[in-house]
Amino acid sequence: MAEEPNGPVALRGAPGPNGPEEPGAPGELRVGVLAYPGCFASEVFGVPDLLTMAAHVAGPEAPGYRVAIVSPRRRVVASGGARLDVRPLREVDVLVVPGFELRPGTGDVEARLAGLAPEAAAVRAQAAAGTAVVSLCVGAFLLAEAGLLDGRRATTSWLHAGELARRCPGADVRPEHLVVTDRGVTTTAAFSAMYDFALDLVRRHSGARVARTTARVALVDDARTSQTPYVDPRLLPRPGSDFSQRVMRHLDQNLAARYDLPALAAAFGVSTRTLLRRFSAETGRTPLAHLQASRVRRARHLLETTDRTVAAIAAAIGYRDPGTFATLFHRHTGRRPSAYRTAFRRGGDGA
Repeated sequence: MAEEPNGPVALRGAPGPNGPEEPGAPGELRVGVLAYPGCFASEVFGVPDLLTMAAHVAGPEAPGYRVAIVSPRRRVVASGGARLDVRPLREVDVLVVPGFELRPGTGDVEARLAGLAPEAAAVRAQAAAGTAVVSLCVGAFLLAEAGLLDGRRATTSWLHAGELARRCPGADVRPEHLVVTDRGVTTTAAFSAMYDFALDLVRRHSGARVARTTARVALVDDARTSQTPYVDPRLLPRPGSDFSQRVMRHLDQNLAARYDLPALAAAFGVSTRTLLRRFSAETGRTPLAHLQASRVRRARHLLETTDRTVAAIAAAIGYRDPGTFATLFHRHTGRRPSAYRTAFRRGGDGA
């Protein structure tokens, strides 16, 4: 889990008499998973299942985990029509909020959240009581609805990060991160990032050895640091109006050319100041930031599909110094070029 300025979120200690089911053993961590209509059933059970594995790895003498599926409702039907057995939401140490189906670019998040007022109120109350609140994937939208993301750093699925930033302008959305914790509130990236969170929870509650062994038993990668390598820009809505679209197209078609802001502005008949102002207003970033992201995207493709050397790939996208390219690539993807190639190499012949 990402650390906040004053260290990772503090979990409550030994459970009291008001746990989700009954008093737990000393040192047992009480985890509640909030079920609600239409939530992803797999995300409801993903964290509990991994915690069950961790408890087996740790052994019967180690403090374990007491997990309950909780809801302010008496009946819950999750995704795919799965009916969930739920319990009333009582005092827990960690409240996990799963995600739900959300199609990008459809604007249906408003409709999905409109019927979840009881859940938003429950999340808000738990946070006010000092419970560590965690969202999985687009469960971050429910945390935003509860008012928990204002003034906090957060993440969510890269596919919906832009929508979260627009819907919750008070949040500092970090779409490159897998897990972000800020003052007792944790948000995670898409789907499988629930395991990155769960492993970190195990690491802090049961120790590094148990977390490492659990990851190996479950075949889960416990060394990921970023969701950027998994981003497919073709699935993202392209921001901007006709002006910024034309600038982006020009940059994309000239990846290997030296970045020259005055020349770029002259090509579009505007001053550099006007270019930067209009481009930033329409896309939320600078032309250089767009160019760097496009260069990294092209480099990812070449690393995945060709045998070209890192130096040759760097030169192909405009970098004479492979070290400069490697630094930029690592900043965007969380991996050095050679490590990225090892992890994501696939067949094919890329141009």
